[in-house]
Parts: sequence; structure tokens; C-alpha cells
Amino acid sequence: MRKLARWSFGIPALIVLGSCITPAQSAPTPTPTSARAQLAPRASAAPREVPPVLPRRAPDRDSFSYAGSLMQGGVVIGTAPAGTSLLMFNGITVPVAPDGRFVIAFDRDAGTMASLVATLEDGRQVRDTLTIAPRAWNISRLASLPKYPVPEPEMERLRPPELAQINAARRMVTDAAGWRQPFLWPAIGRISTLFGSQRVYKNGEAGSYHSGLDVAVPQGTPVLAPADGVVILAADHPFTLEGNLLMVDHGMGLNSAFLHLSRITVHVGEHVRRGQTIAFSGMTGRATGPHLHWSMKWREAKIDPLLVAGPMPRAE
Repeated sequence: MRKLARWSFGIPALIVLGSCITPAQSAPTPTPTSARAQLAPRASAAPREVPPVLPRRAPDRDSFSYAGSLMQGGVVIGTAPAGTSLLMFNGITVPVAPDGRFVIAFDRDAGTMASLVATLEDGRQVRDTLTIAPRAWNISRLASLPKYPVPEPEMERLRPPELAQINAARRMVTDAAGWRQPFLWPAIGRISTLFGSQRVYKNGEAGSYHSGLDVAVPQGTPVLAPADGVVILAADHPFTLEGNLLMVDHGMGLNSAFLHLSRITVHVGEHVRRGQTIAFSGMTGRATGPHLHWSMKWREAKIDPLLVAGPMPRAE
């Protein structure tokens, strides 16, 4: 059975409600991730909106329900079958809140299929297979900008401790529950670079794909917390690429990072509220002009903020 549901984030999307129950058995082998989606010279698009219909919530429900974006770079808020004691997503354990809700997400290069297995308290298992829609990606050409902003030996010296800080921050577990909220845009402006696009630098040297979304705003524009969270990294000096970097955990493995800031106004461990000013935009680090780079991750999956916050509002 397939239904539609309203998601607590910004965009309603197609929902799958259906699964099969089998006797308890070992979890299946994770679905392998396919090769990177072929780049195409057009922008990423938000999912087509569909009329939301709230799913029926029977006390003895024996199937999953989902709301969100079942596509590369998307996030889904799910509800597990009643009595779930263990939930596996592609062979990895996923935490389930007391009300049965959970978070999963699909990397930019995710394969077309994903699996969920819920083990119930009575030993039964509920299984479901999700179909993940592929996307096409934009290519940005920065012919005047070299790939590396500093000499490579200097990068090799500076970068490892920076990455260690970032990775340590993402491993932190907090009591944040912002993942339940509709997400705000942290700044309003023109989207200058889309998530998932690839940059080609000076002399045609290709870089990694863009892991976030850039919003062109003037220097010193307030940056707002898109949802409740806990600060897990507030750089005390500019990083080589990210500049002044701020990271906020929203709970359940979902976090935001804000790059190139001119100033950070919060500290590690601080609880922030949705809509609170947490920093100001700038052009520190690897930047050609003032803007806000907002990136999101769920565990190791890189997420498209546009699918979480919805279309960019018009400036007032």
C-alpha cells in the first residue's frame, strides 16, 4: 500500500507505506552504492510537490511510514512499526525515538535502492525496500581560480588537524531534537551554487562535487539556526578551506555546517534555538566573495539543504 504524508521539514513528497513481515532472521547485506550519478549541465531541482495526506496511525500498525525526499541528497523522517526493538538501514543500526520516529538520508551518490529491517519485540521482522530517485547535477567553471588555495606542502601540514576536528565534532551525540522541526533558511538571498554540482578550476582541473549550497549575501549578514540544535564546533581560527566554521547538531545524526563566516557568536556545547542568530556571513577561507555556504550531513551521507528547507523565500 502506498500513501502520501506530510513531512515536518519543508517539502511534502511521495511516501511509501508498506512492508512485509517475516520470521526473525539475520539482517540482509547492505545494498551497494552505485557509481556517481553522471554530471549534466543543469541545476538540481527540488522534488515535485504533491498533495499531502496524513497516514492512518493504527495502534497496532505493522508497517513503516515515511515523509521526505526519496532521492539522492534527500532526508526522510520515518515511523517504525509498533514494538520495534532494533532498526537496520542498509545493514547499519538506526536509533528510534520513543514515539517510533527515526531519520535516514541518502547521499548525493546513493544507489537506487535502500533497505530497512525492523526487528519487533516478539522476534518478528518487518522489511521494506525504498526506491531512491537519481538526479542530474550542475557544473560550475571557475577558470580564474586554482584548485588549491595554498601551496600543497602547506595544505598537507594544516589540513589533517582540521579534518580531525571536523570528524570529532560529527561523532558527538547530543540531546538535540531539531530534526523534528520544519527547517528555516539560515539566510535569505540568491542561491549561487547548488548542492551536488562539480567545480572545474583553472587549467580544467576538476574538483570534488559541491557538498553544500551557497547563498550570496553581503558581508555581515546574520546567519540563523535553521532548527534547534547543539553547537559541536565553533572554530577559533579560520580553517584553510572552510574559513570560520560553525557546526550544529540537530540530533539523530543530522547536522549543519556553516562556512566562510566573518564572526561566530555561539560556543561549543551551547543549545541554540530555531531562528536564533548564531553567526555572521563573510568570505573567510576558500571563497571568491561574501556568501554563506550551508551544508548538511546525516552520518556520512551528504544532504541537499534545498530538499530540507524548501524553496528559497523571497527577500522582503
